[in-house]
Amino acid sequence: MLSVLRHRTYRHLFGAQAIALIGTGLATVALSLLAFELAGQDAGLVLGTALAIKMVAYVGIAPIATAMAQRLPRRRVLVSLDLLRAAVALSLPFVTQIWQIYALIFLLQAASAAFTPTFQATIPDVLPDEQEYTKALSLSRLAYDLESLLSPMLAAALLGVMSFHALFGGTVLGFLASALLVVSVTLPGPEPVERRSLHERTTRGLRIYLATPRLRGLLAISFGVAAAGAMVFVNTVVLVQAQWGLPQNALALALASFGAGSMVAALGLPRLLERWPDRPVMLGGIAMLCGLMATGMWLTSYPPLLLLWFLVGAAYATAQTPSGRLLRRSAHPTDRPALFAAQFALSHACWLLFYPLAGWAGAHWGMRTTFAVLASAVLLALCVAWRVWPADDPEVIEHDHDDGTHHAHAFRIDDQHPHWPS
Repeated sequence: MLSVLRHRTYRHLFGAQAIALIGTGLATVALSLLAFELAGQDAGLVLGTALAIKMVAYVGIAPIATAMAQRLPRRRVLVSLDLLRAAVALSLPFVTQIWQIYALIFLLQAASAAFTPTFQATIPDVLPDEQEYTKALSLSRLAYDLESLLSPMLAAALLGVMSFHALFGGTVLGFLASALLVVSVTLPGPEPVERRSLHERTTRGLRIYLATPRLRGLLAISFGVAAAGAMVFVNTVVLVQAQWGLPQNALALALASFGAGSMVAALGLPRLLERWPDRPVMLGGIAMLCGLMATGMWLTSYPPLLLLWFLVGAAYATAQTPSGRLLRRSAHPTDRPALFAAQFALSHACWLLFYPLAGWAGAHWGMRTTFAVLASAVLLALCVAWRVWPADDPEVIEHDHDDGTHHAHAFRIDDQHPHWPS
């Protein structure tokens, strides 16, 4: 897997991603503790609302921002957004009111909504070989896992010697370091595209996405991943601190357990995907998530939570990591940024649903019922994905044009006569 790092451009981009994610992970722990300081027993509800605002920014801004930035130099766009995120993160330690959390989270995530799809769509152009791109996807997942594992551990160590407010400084440093690494490389320019209206560019990725059977299956999988993930990210602080009365570093360790499970799965996925197609691997991950959420209904103490979160992390990564492969083979390079933006917006629309639901259900119904509700949602996702994603899913779709010529490609949508996959 690490062989892909011999590419200098990708190596710098991966480093930028990993460093920024560690800083973001520190902010995640600090934000949970800030919510608990300001809201006490209602911390889950506040955190769920804050994360829902994050999803509103992602869903509403990602397609528009990607369409507007499509013709701009990628390096300039990425660096500018990193600097904007650093400036917003610098304000977080001074928050004293809950509404201020909501406002700053929206600004921070609006910048991320433009940054992430642009970054993700750049990687296939840097690594055109599919095997190398698969390794890059696993490394990207590993970066997220290291953030989930190392950031809470680092936070736990820092909390012993400083206030949690200081953790936000790590977020600022992470974004600044990311900007420096992006500046240090030359990125492929955006593919030449036909001149289209902003509306056409904004909706193009969504139309391709919803017309492609494997991507409709991916949307169902994203629904299930969000249901399980929301339970981890919203209610861990409630379980650990409010329900069991454990210290702050116990929260960090619980989140690290989730990250460790995801990391173990990410390390094994490239070899697994050489033997098995994406569909059974991803559906298997969702099935595991369903069973694990149901098991959580009988959770009564902290040690089993660590094991459960480890297994949830492994299933989470298994279901989610191969998604970039599906997006890569479902559109031409010119449409890739739009398709990544559509996936970004649609998947985060699922998080927008489940973040507040997990927080509200935990506050009003209790943890056992919340586990049951989210397990049911994951089961629904599994059934829908199984139904809409054909088992026979060719990588290319052959079709005939009106002029009698024969073509075979992963997917294409022409303005005059779209060829929708069946």
